[in-house]
Amino acid sequence: MSFSALLAALLLEYFRPLPQRFRVYAWLAVYAHFLERHFNAGEHRHGVLAWMLGAMLLAGAVAGAGYVLADLSPMLGWAWSVAVLYLSLGFRHFSVSADNLAALLCKQDLAGARKQLEQWMGLDASSRPASEIARLGIEETLLSAYKELFGVIVWFVVFGAGGAVLYRLAQILARKWGALDEREFGEFGAFAVRVLGWMEWVPLRLTGISFAVVGDFEDAMYCWRSQVGQWAQQGMGIILASGAGALGVKLGEAQVEWGIGDEADADFLDSALSLVWRVLMMWLVLLLLFALARWTGS
Repeated sequence: MSFSALLAALLLEYFRPLPQRFRVYAWLAVYAHFLERHFNAGEHRHGVLAWMLGAMLLAGAVAGAGYVLADLSPMLGWAWSVAVLYLSLGFRHFSVSADNLAALLCKQDLAGARKQLEQWMGLDASSRPASEIARLGIEETLLSAYKELFGVIVWFVVFGAGGAVLYRLAQILARKWGALDEREFGEFGAFAVRVLGWMEWVPLRLTGISFAVVGDFEDAMYCWRSQVGQWAQQGMGIILASGAGALGVKLGEAQVEWGIGDEADADFLDSALSLVWRVLMMWLVLLLLFALARWTGS
């Protein structure tokens, strides 16, 4: 069921993506703010309690609803998994933005590319050259592929719809609570950041290895081993280093660099999207093989 539900959700999200205003991130961000407002008294234990009640209860409710629906009808349980995963994914949004940015750079429409980058990433691009716009687009494509797609898939495959919701909520709680000023809010957000680190350990490495397998394996693994330690956020460093090595492109800035090879341009941005697609296809084939093995074994 995991494979068929995943395939259905991916196709639905690709051909009928949710409008930006309906994305689940906005709903969960409001939920995170509600929890913080009612539980935050500045201590670590309050953050633990808020995370356990907020994240586990919501994920448990989603998982429980799936079990109840599946007990009533396997088709209802399958439809529930598709719906939850559809709401949890964000593949189409970043892939369209990357496609549009690459097209504008190929046409040498620098003004349009700057505007597209600002809309996509919410940063000032008014004076950025084409190479920097391409570099930022590649980095955002690789990071979004992990956060919006591959990380969600791993947790869905292992724990079903509840796992997908738990992972997405853990991302948001770590981002919202982890950014709180410790001088004002104490250690409330420390637990959320730590839990996300635990949850991402396996998906990050699976994604990095997958980039290497479908790209330049030797360079990807070399960059992973030698360059990840340059960034404090080593988890995302795995994605950028392995992705840059797999593509044969230089990413980052003077202080922190990933990859080896040529400077970023529109062609490399297209290649980054192609890399993500190849990884997705590889994962779907592997999941199909596992599903067939289970079916024939039973």
